[in-house]
Amino acid sequence: MLLVIDVGNTETTLGLCRGDAVVHHWRVITEPSRTPDEHALQLRALASLAGVAHDAVTGCAIGSVVPAVTEPLAAGVHLAFGCVALVVDAHSALPIRVAVDEPLTVGADRLINTLAASRLYARDAIVVDLGTATTYDCITADGVFLGGVIAPGVRTSADSLFRRTSKLAATELVAPRRVIGTRTEECIRAGVLYGAADAIEGIVRRIKGEWPTAAEPIVLATGGLASQLAPWCPSVTAVVPELTLQGLRLAHELLAS
Repeated sequence: MLLVIDVGNTETTLGLCRGDAVVHHWRVITEPSRTPDEHALQLRALASLAGVAHDAVTGCAIGSVVPAVTEPLAAGVHLAFGCVALVVDAHSALPIRVAVDEPLTVGADRLINTLAASRLYARDAIVVDLGTATTYDCITADGVFLGGVIAPGVRTSADSLFRRTSKLAATELVAPRRVIGTRTEECIRAGVLYGAADAIEGIVRRIKGEWPTAAEPIVLATGGLASQLAPWCPSVTAVVPELTLQGLRLAHELLAS
């Protein structure tokens, strides 16, 4: 089985793949101070909870946007399962032409997402990843990464609102039944969720207006809040929660052979 790990600024998503399917997945807090031993303990515990023998994990691919985590995590993988982790980043020889001014500054998650989009869908695509930041990444069907947009994440924006306004309490990010709220909590939820949905629609519309080919790009949503926001975003073609994990699987398949 292949272990795939997407290290984000706030959360780390892990999956175990059998063939081309992600058969187990978990989401844990990203902790930069964790040691290799602590990573190994956590990884072995997750595998055990899933009923997976430790010697069944024979490979690993890591995509990380937190450099302080990458090396200790890779060491923890080796301690836990005895395999060497493949770290996928901007230096990796992925079958993508990165047509931007500074290719080596593109985050690993953005490249991995667009690899998955181009390989799994073979269409021009915009990938909207709703994480700590909301990223919009653009790739053509033949694997040209065009660049994209980086905006504050939905939770990041909401947390900033709660911290800076003493009379507004934190609330669950669930869309209310109507836009015009009659209670403070409803007003916040409407502003955060509908505001985020309309931001997605607006950015996607602007990207499509600049699209360099005649093809109409599909819009793939991924990340923690994708399922919640997609119903309010008519431009979204599909919600693909495991897109990054599938991208890591594909990267391992292409680079480790």
